[in-house]
Amino acid sequence: MADSAVQPGPGSAASSPDEPSRDLGFGAVVGRESQQRLLNRDGSFNVERVGLGFLESFAPYHFLLTTSWSGFFAVIGASYLVLNLAFAVGYLACGPDALSGPAAHMLGGRFSQEFFFSVQTFATIGYGQIGPNGFPANAIVTIEALVGLLYQALATGLLFARFTRPTAAFLFSNRAVVAPYRDGSALMFRIVNRRRNEIIELGAQVMFSALEPDGRGGTVRRYALLPLERSKVTFFPLSWTIVHPIDATSPLATRTAEDLIGSEAEILVLLTGIDQAVEQTVHTRSSYRADEIVWNARFQTMFRKTDGALLAVDIARLHDIEPVP
Repeated sequence: MADSAVQPGPGSAASSPDEPSRDLGFGAVVGRESQQRLLNRDGSFNVERVGLGFLESFAPYHFLLTTSWSGFFAVIGASYLVLNLAFAVGYLACGPDALSGPAAHMLGGRFSQEFFFSVQTFATIGYGQIGPNGFPANAIVTIEALVGLLYQALATGLLFARFTRPTAAFLFSNRAVVAPYRDGSALMFRIVNRRRNEIIELGAQVMFSALEPDGRGGTVRRYALLPLERSKVTFFPLSWTIVHPIDATSPLATRTAEDLIGSEAEILVLLTGIDQAVEQTVHTRSSYRADEIVWNARFQTMFRKTDGALLAVDIARLHDIEPVP
């Protein structure tokens, strides 16, 4: 029915030569047609969603929760400025006598006077040096007072939600390695928690993706779950080297570095755990392309003793590798 599904079982995803252009989920079509990696190192996908109108796809709450801190404060600041400018125009339209007070003349020109009065009203400051005069101006003050209260409540709620939203801060090693492991070899990469919070019940899923012949002279991207030496750890106070043993059943068993590069192979990683501080699930994802895998290399140790004879993890050495003699 389709080239591949989002959640393939063990082994390759199913495909059909009759409908090569269809895809039940993110996978074969995107992987075949896109010239970019499927999953960026920061966990974002190289897929664009189109076909919906602006209002249908517009989600300001989600945007303000997920955007960067600089973007968040830029939107909050810009909307604050625009609202006060709009109310200043409203006061200006009420006439030259809309505002009165002993200090009205000290605020500069009329528009400056209206704008700074709007700021005071919007923030419920009320210095008492200037006030509205007449029904139109008082009506606008009434509306602005309500808008100001709602704005402050929304901005405060969004700020609180951003601070309390559980997020993972795992660091992935810049490169994965294919290193000797027991009597064979294994694919390995390393992770560490960047924060001081405790993560429990941390699980990993690793998927191998590569272009393969489709039997019709073309190629199709297939996916396979990679069995791990250990797919879950109960506690995560140190670092974790995630290991996929390359045995006879592994999709990497007969492949070389050149094969992986030629088939545009990619290792997709999903980590899921529980933040003990807030008791909520956190997750993160990343990937390694074929040119980000170093063969015949191994990771250097990250552990060292502190002055108090405690074991410490040197996060600065997360990416350090060395060739295998």
